[in-house]
Amino acid sequence: MAARGGSRASASKGRAPSAVIPQLAWNQIRTAPVVLVSGPEGFLADRSIRMLRDALKAEDASLEISDINAADYAPGELLTLASPSLFGEPRLIRVEAVEKCNDAFLSDMLDYLPSTADGTVVVLRHGGGVRGKKLLDAIRAGGGGGIEVVCTELKKDSDKYDFAQAEFRNAGKKITAGALRAVTSAFADDLAELAAACQQLISDTAAEVTEATVDKYYGGRVETNAFHVADAAIAGRYGEALVTMRHALASGADPVPMVAAFASKVRTMAKLSGARGGSGQLAQQFGLAPWQVDRAKRDLQGWTEDGLGRCIEVLAETDANVKGGGRDPVFALERMIRIVSARGRGA
Repeated sequence: MAARGGSRASASKGRAPSAVIPQLAWNQIRTAPVVLVSGPEGFLADRSIRMLRDALKAEDASLEISDINAADYAPGELLTLASPSLFGEPRLIRVEAVEKCNDAFLSDMLDYLPSTADGTVVVLRHGGGVRGKKLLDAIRAGGGGGIEVVCTELKKDSDKYDFAQAEFRNAGKKITAGALRAVTSAFADDLAELAAACQQLISDTAAEVTEATVDKYYGGRVETNAFHVADAAIAGRYGEALVTMRHALASGADPVPMVAAFASKVRTMAKLSGARGGSGQLAQQFGLAPWQVDRAKRDLQGWTEDGLGRCIEVLAETDANVKGGGRDPVFALERMIRIVSARGRGA
């Protein structure tokens, strides 16, 4: 797996040589003389770089690892670290904050690209922005024989669900669809926490992970409680929703993410209201997971378009009230739950 000097991608037959380097997902990282890890998702970038380090270390335990901060880089530092050692150990040079690089680093790295060092992998972490664009353009044009690993944010619920599903699948651990939905909902706002929760469930449970397992570990999680309240209210179970809401608040839950949980579910219902097609087709059309489509269709039973519209208005009012626009956030929540439980009917 040790990298060698920069070879460029060959062209398709009968065409000019391609100037576009391979662009890979975070979990497809592999060795190359220069590895550009780009994108704003820091957790995935860190994990991807660790995967590369572990692979290189497994191939040769004598791997020398060095770290550079491009923002306070000293001239000549890269050349010194990449220079062959007496025993010729393979090298991994990790460079952080390339989006904040100083001129010295930019100059040295551009000089390095035409003649990369044998047995050396240079990993460049660029979080986004225009700084260092000249270097990025040179790498993407094939300079250094590199590859790019793109770490985009997982913004859609379906993307986070797929990420969590892959965590369990890769570990060979079974998890029910309901449990997977529960853990994804509980940690939807923080990918690192979602990954940590998945790993804890994987390591601490011997049998299949169920909703009861997730509830045992993370039942007090604010977002989980919030979605439990929303589920009960949308199904018309007013008393259950009210009791669960009060328990959540007593456990330290904040009203703001609770309203957000309601808004997330009602927005999905509104998207699918009146939509026709199979779960897979609608999931692709609306950027959802198939299970979200199936759940929204079930939630829509007994609802009317007027009721959805009324609830969306109430959710907007409640959101403003719990963020400082009203005197009593708890009263605002109770009113929202009552109206949602009545499927948009009531004052």
